Amino acid sequence: MTTPRDLFLVSLDVPGEHPVEQGDLSLALAGAELVDLLGVRALTLDGERVVPGPALTTGDRMLDEAGAALRRQEPYETVEDWLWRRGEGLAAAYRNALESEGQLTAGRRHWLSLDPAERVPADTPARQRAADRWWSREPVLAGLAGILAIGEDRAAEAPTEEAVITVLAAVGDAVRELEGVRTRRRVENAAFDNIWRVP
Repeated sequence: MTTPRDLFLVSLDVPGEHPVEQGDLSLALAGAELVDLLGVRALTLDGERVVPGPALTTGDRMLDEAGAALRRQEPYETVEDWLWRRGEGLAAAYRNALESEGQLTAGRRHWLSLDPAERVPADTPARQRAADRWWSREPVLAGLAGILAIGEDRAAEAPTEEAVITVLAAVGDAVRELEGVRTRRRVENAAFDNIWRVP
């Protein structure tokens, strides 16, 4: 399994204070792809610019798609640009991929969720590996989960590689930016609603 797949499964398996926003998860998944591609040397970072390396086959369809999506013309895109471009709809793409592979199953309906399309991780070796990685507080997975406020706030070692730190920082910035956009929209919608309530 890959970091994005592990992160997706953990986001469903580990309770948090609030459900993970799909836009936030998509940004974090795009960041997780960059980290994994860094790990197999499919790219390097020049400051904050994503410099593609040789086209590689990783054995994971989603990660191979990410590698194929790297911009190969200079000036190369920044990590932030990658997160927003690649992240669009990425949570749904991972959900579909995992569901087609039998990694997700129908969830139990309860009073908090009446969505018949709800899915939860199936009891598979992939789920166990993701859980093992989560409970061992592996730095990258823990860092991404922390940005998404998944699970309780437990201490974990920070990544030491500068490129990985750069990616995680960019994910954190993007998630905060997206939350700012959501907050502004809520305020604007509330103000608009109030206009119509004025007698």
